[in-house]
Amino acid sequence: MLRNRKWWIVLGAIALMTLLAGCAPSTQAITTGEMATSGSWWTRNVVYWFSLMLDTFADWFGGEYGLSILVLTIIVRTIILPLMIKQYKNTKAMQALQPEMQKLREKFKDDPRKQQEEMMKLYQTHQVNPLAGCLPLIVQMPIFIALYNSIYHNIAIRTHDFIGFQLGTTPHEGEWYYYIIPTIAAITTLVQSMMMSRQQTMAGPMKGLMYIFPVLIFVMAINFPVALPLYWIYSNIYTIVQNYFMYGKPKKNEPAPEPAPKKGKGKGKGKEARAK
Repeated sequence: MLRNRKWWIVLGAIALMTLLAGCAPSTQAITTGEMATSGSWWTRNVVYWFSLMLDTFADWFGGEYGLSILVLTIIVRTIILPLMIKQYKNTKAMQALQPEMQKLREKFKDDPRKQQEEMMKLYQTHQVNPLAGCLPLIVQMPIFIALYNSIYHNIAIRTHDFIGFQLGTTPHEGEWYYYIIPTIAAITTLVQSMMMSRQQTMAGPMKGLMYIFPVLIFVMAINFPVALPLYWIYSNIYTIVQNYFMYGKPKKNEPAPEPAPKKGKGKGKGKEARAK
Protein backbone atom coordinates (compact mmCIF):
# COMPACT_ATOMS: atom_id res chain seq x y z
CA MET A 1 0.00 0.00 0.00
CA LEU A 2 2.82 2.40 0.83
CA ARG A 3 4.40 1.83 -2.57
CA ASN A 4 1.05 2.59 -4.19
CA ARG A 5 0.84 5.82 -2.20
CA LYS A 6 4.27 6.84 -3.46
CA TRP A 7 3.14 6.30 -7.03
CA TRP A 8 0.00 8.36 -6.41
CA ILE A 9 2.13 11.18 -5.01
CA VAL A 10 4.40 11.11 -8.07
CA LEU A 11 1.36 11.12 -10.39
CA GLY A 12 -0.15 13.97 -8.35
CA ALA A 13 3.05 15.97 -8.75
CA ILE A 14 2.94 15.44 -12.51
CA ALA A 15 -0.70 16.53 -12.57
CA LEU A 16 0.24 19.65 -10.57
CA MET A 17 3.02 20.40 -13.06
CA THR A 18 0.54 20.11 -15.93
CA LEU A 19 -1.97 22.36 -14.16
CA LEU A 20 0.54 25.09 -13.37
CA ALA A 21 2.01 24.93 -16.86
CA GLY A 22 -1.39 25.86 -18.20
CA CYS A 23 -1.74 28.93 -15.99
CA ALA A 24 0.08 31.12 -18.50
CA PRO A 25 -2.45 32.11 -21.17
CA SER A 26 0.07 32.86 -23.90
CA THR A 27 3.45 31.60 -25.11
CA GLN A 28 4.37 35.06 -26.43
CA ALA A 29 7.70 36.32 -25.14
CA ILE A 30 7.36 39.46 -23.03
CA THR A 31 9.53 41.59 -20.78
CA THR A 32 9.70 41.15 -17.02
CA GLY A 33 7.93 44.47 -16.55
CA GLU A 34 5.00 43.26 -18.67
CA MET A 35 4.73 40.15 -16.49
CA ALA A 36 3.95 42.39 -13.50
CA THR A 37 0.77 43.60 -15.21
CA SER A 38 -0.22 40.28 -16.76
CA GLY A 39 -3.83 39.14 -16.51
CA SER A 40 -2.68 35.76 -15.18
CA TRP A 41 -2.42 35.57 -11.37
CA TRP A 42 0.33 32.96 -11.65
CA THR A 43 2.42 35.08 -14.02
CA ARG A 44 1.83 38.32 -12.10
CA ASN A 45 2.53 37.02 -8.59
CA VAL A 46 4.95 34.13 -9.05
CA VAL A 47 6.60 34.01 -12.48
CA TYR A 48 7.33 37.74 -12.39
CA TRP A 49 9.52 37.42 -9.29
CA PHE A 50 11.52 34.54 -10.73
CA SER A 51 12.02 36.48 -13.95
CA LEU A 52 13.07 39.55 -11.96
CA MET A 53 15.66 37.50 -10.06
CA LEU A 54 17.04 36.13 -13.31
CA ASP A 55 17.32 39.64 -14.74
CA THR A 56 19.04 40.89 -11.57
CA PHE A 57 21.56 38.04 -11.45
CA ALA A 58 22.28 38.47 -15.17
CA ASP A 59 23.13 42.13 -14.53
CA TRP A 60 25.70 40.98 -11.97
CA PHE A 61 27.48 38.93 -14.65
CA GLY A 62 27.34 41.40 -17.51
CA GLY A 63 24.08 40.09 -18.97
CA GLU A 64 25.01 36.37 -18.88
CA TYR A 65 21.72 34.56 -18.31
CA GLY A 66 23.43 31.16 -18.31
CA LEU A 67 25.24 32.16 -15.12
CA SER A 68 22.07 33.79 -13.82
CA ILE A 69 20.25 30.44 -14.07
CA LEU A 70 23.17 28.83 -12.20
CA VAL A 71 22.87 31.31 -9.32
CA LEU A 72 19.11 30.84 -9.09
CA THR A 73 19.54 27.06 -9.14
CA ILE A 74 22.01 27.21 -6.23
CA ILE A 75 19.65 29.45 -4.25
CA VAL A 76 16.60 27.24 -4.84
CA ARG A 77 18.45 24.00 -4.04
CA THR A 78 20.02 25.50 -0.93
CA ILE A 79 16.60 26.61 0.33
CA ILE A 80 15.24 23.06 0.06
CA LEU A 81 18.46 21.53 1.45
CA PRO A 82 16.91 21.05 4.94
CA LEU A 83 14.25 18.85 3.31
CA MET A 84 16.96 16.80 1.61
CA ILE A 85 18.81 16.37 4.91
CA LYS A 86 15.57 15.26 6.56
CA GLN A 87 15.05 12.79 3.72
CA TYR A 88 18.61 11.50 4.21
CA LYS A 89 18.06 10.91 7.95
CA ASN A 90 14.75 9.20 7.24
CA THR A 91 16.42 6.95 4.64
CA LYS A 92 19.12 5.89 7.12
CA ALA A 93 16.45 5.16 9.73
CA MET A 94 14.49 3.07 7.22
CA GLN A 95 17.63 1.09 6.39
CA ALA A 96 18.19 0.35 10.08
CA LEU A 97 14.63 -1.00 10.30
CA GLN A 98 14.98 -3.39 7.37
CA PRO A 99 15.64 -6.50 9.54
CA GLU A 100 12.55 -5.84 11.66
CA MET A 101 10.47 -5.06 8.58
CA GLN A 102 11.55 -8.34 7.00
CA LYS A 103 10.50 -10.23 10.14
CA LEU A 104 7.07 -8.62 9.99
CA ARG A 105 6.71 -9.52 6.30
CA GLU A 106 7.50 -13.16 7.06
CA LYS A 107 5.34 -13.28 10.18
CA PHE A 108 2.25 -11.78 8.54
CA LYS A 109 2.81 -12.88 4.95
CA ASP A 110 -0.68 -14.40 4.86
CA ASP A 111 -2.37 -11.34 6.35
CA PRO A 112 -1.49 -8.17 4.35
CA ARG A 113 -3.76 -5.95 6.45
CA LYS A 114 -2.17 -7.04 9.73
CA GLN A 115 1.26 -6.70 8.14
CA GLN A 116 0.44 -3.11 7.16
CA GLU A 117 -0.81 -2.29 10.66
CA GLU A 118 2.34 -3.66 12.29
CA MET A 119 4.51 -1.79 9.79
CA MET A 120 2.77 1.48 10.66
CA LYS A 121 3.29 0.80 14.38
CA LEU A 122 6.97 0.19 13.69
CA TYR A 123 7.25 3.48 11.78
CA GLN A 124 5.49 5.39 14.54
CA THR A 125 7.64 3.83 17.25
CA HIS A 126 10.86 4.84 15.49
CA GLN A 127 9.41 8.13 14.15
CA VAL A 128 10.12 7.47 10.48
CA ASN A 129 7.98 8.34 7.48
CA PRO A 130 8.21 6.04 4.43
CA LEU A 131 6.77 8.82 2.25
CA ALA A 132 9.30 11.46 3.32
CA GLY A 133 11.28 10.91 0.12
CA CYS A 134 8.41 12.36 -1.94
CA LEU A 135 8.33 15.69 -0.07
CA PRO A 136 11.29 17.34 -1.88
CA LEU A 137 9.70 16.35 -5.21
CA ILE A 138 6.37 17.94 -4.28
CA VAL A 139 8.04 21.14 -3.07
CA GLN A 140 10.17 21.45 -6.23
CA MET A 141 7.28 21.08 -8.68
CA PRO A 142 5.79 24.61 -8.31
CA ILE A 143 9.31 26.07 -8.21
CA PHE A 144 10.26 24.28 -11.41
CA ILE A 145 7.07 25.38 -13.19
CA ALA A 146 7.61 29.00 -12.13
CA LEU A 147 11.20 28.83 -13.33
CA TYR A 148 10.09 27.22 -16.59
CA ASN A 149 7.57 29.98 -17.25
CA SER A 150 9.99 32.76 -16.30
CA ILE A 151 12.63 31.37 -18.68
CA TYR A 152 10.22 30.58 -21.48
CA HIS A 153 8.37 33.91 -21.44
CA ASN A 154 11.27 36.28 -20.71
CA ILE A 155 12.22 37.73 -24.09
CA ALA A 156 15.72 38.67 -22.87
CA ILE A 157 16.47 35.02 -22.03
CA ARG A 158 14.94 33.68 -25.24
CA THR A 159 17.27 35.72 -27.41
CA HIS A 160 20.41 35.35 -25.26
CA ASP A 161 23.43 33.30 -26.40
CA PHE A 162 25.37 31.32 -23.80
CA ILE A 163 28.51 29.28 -24.73
CA GLY A 164 27.24 29.02 -28.29
CA PHE A 165 23.63 28.10 -27.49
CA GLN A 166 20.63 30.38 -27.85
CA LEU A 167 18.74 29.78 -24.61
CA GLY A 168 15.31 30.15 -26.21
CA THR A 169 15.97 27.60 -28.97
CA THR A 170 15.03 23.92 -28.74
CA PRO A 171 17.40 21.23 -30.07
CA HIS A 172 14.87 20.50 -32.83
CA GLU A 173 15.21 24.10 -34.00
CA GLY A 174 18.97 24.46 -33.55
CA GLU A 175 22.09 22.82 -34.96
CA TRP A 176 23.10 19.22 -34.23
CA TYR A 177 25.27 20.25 -31.28
CA TYR A 178 22.18 21.51 -29.44
CA TYR A 179 21.53 17.85 -28.57
CA ILE A 180 24.63 17.94 -26.36
CA ILE A 181 22.70 19.77 -23.63
CA PRO A 182 19.83 17.20 -23.40
CA THR A 183 22.41 14.39 -23.45
CA ILE A 184 24.34 15.89 -20.53
CA ALA A 185 21.05 16.44 -18.67
CA ALA A 186 20.17 12.74 -19.09
CA ILE A 187 23.65 11.53 -18.10
CA THR A 188 23.78 13.66 -14.93
CA THR A 189 20.27 12.46 -14.05
CA LEU A 190 21.43 8.85 -14.39
CA VAL A 191 24.54 9.48 -12.27
CA GLN A 192 22.63 11.03 -9.40
CA SER A 193 19.98 8.26 -9.60
CA MET A 194 22.68 5.59 -9.38
CA MET A 195 24.24 7.33 -6.39
CA MET A 196 20.89 7.21 -4.62
CA SER A 197 20.31 3.55 -5.55
CA ARG A 198 23.53 2.54 -3.80
CA GLN A 199 22.16 3.89 -0.54
CA GLN A 200 18.61 2.61 -0.89
CA THR A 201 17.17 -0.78 -1.63
CA MET A 202 15.33 -0.51 -4.93
CA ALA A 203 13.25 -3.24 -6.49
CA GLY A 204 10.52 -3.67 -9.06
CA PRO A 205 9.07 -0.44 -10.53
CA MET A 206 11.38 1.86 -8.52
CA LYS A 207 14.51 0.19 -9.90
CA GLY A 208 13.15 0.41 -13.43
CA LEU A 209 12.29 4.06 -12.93
CA MET A 210 15.94 4.80 -12.19
CA TYR A 211 16.76 3.95 -15.82
CA ILE A 212 13.56 5.25 -17.40
CA PHE A 213 13.73 8.71 -15.81
CA PRO A 214 16.95 9.80 -17.62
CA VAL A 215 15.34 8.80 -20.93
CA LEU A 216 12.27 10.87 -20.09
CA ILE A 217 14.50 13.81 -19.20
CA PHE A 218 16.24 13.52 -22.58
CA VAL A 219 12.93 13.37 -24.48
CA MET A 220 11.58 16.41 -22.63
CA ALA A 221 14.86 18.30 -22.97
CA ILE A 222 14.92 18.05 -26.76
CA ASN A 223 11.47 19.66 -26.83
CA PHE A 224 12.23 22.48 -24.35
CA PRO A 225 14.30 25.63 -24.88
CA VAL A 226 17.96 25.00 -24.00
CA ALA A 227 17.63 27.12 -20.84
CA LEU A 228 15.47 24.44 -19.19
CA PRO A 229 17.80 21.42 -19.57
CA LEU A 230 20.61 23.79 -18.59
CA TYR A 231 18.77 24.28 -15.28
CA TRP A 232 18.43 20.47 -14.95
CA ILE A 233 22.18 20.05 -15.47
CA TYR A 234 22.98 22.62 -12.78
CA SER A 235 20.45 21.02 -10.43
CA ASN A 236 21.78 17.50 -11.06
CA ILE A 237 25.37 18.56 -10.45
CA TYR A 238 24.27 20.20 -7.19
CA THR A 239 22.54 16.96 -6.19
CA ILE A 240 25.57 14.83 -7.11
CA VAL A 241 27.87 16.98 -4.95
CA GLN A 242 25.26 17.03 -2.17
CA ASN A 243 24.89 13.23 -2.20
CA TYR A 244 28.66 12.77 -2.20
CA PHE A 245 28.99 14.69 1.04
CA MET A 246 25.78 13.36 2.61
CA TYR A 247 26.18 9.68 1.72
CA GLY A 248 29.75 9.30 0.52
CA LYS A 249 31.33 5.89 1.08
CA PRO A 250 30.53 3.63 4.06
CA LYS A 251 32.80 4.31 7.00
CA LYS A 252 35.47 1.71 7.68
CA ASN A 253 34.48 1.34 11.32
CA GLU A 254 30.77 1.11 10.49
CA PRO A 255 29.68 -2.53 10.88
CA ALA A 256 27.71 -4.06 8.06
CA PRO A 257 24.14 -5.10 8.96
CA GLU A 258 23.99 -8.75 10.00
CA PRO A 259 21.46 -10.95 8.22
CA ALA A 260 18.70 -12.51 10.26
CA PRO A 261 19.69 -16.00 11.56
CA LYS A 262 18.23 -18.89 9.62
CA LYS A 263 16.01 -21.43 11.29
CA GLY A 264 17.73 -24.58 12.44
CA LYS A 265 21.19 -23.01 12.75
CA GLY A 266 20.70 -20.92 15.86
CA LYS A 267 20.62 -23.91 18.25
CA GLY A 268 23.86 -25.35 16.95
CA LYS A 269 25.65 -22.03 17.41
CA GLY A 270 24.27 -21.76 20.92
CA LYS A 271 25.65 -25.19 21.89
CA GLU A 272 29.06 -24.31 20.48
CA ALA A 273 29.10 -21.07 22.48
CA ARG A 274 28.22 -22.90 25.71
CA ALA A 275 30.88 -25.53 25.02
CA LYS A 276 33.49 -22.77 24.70
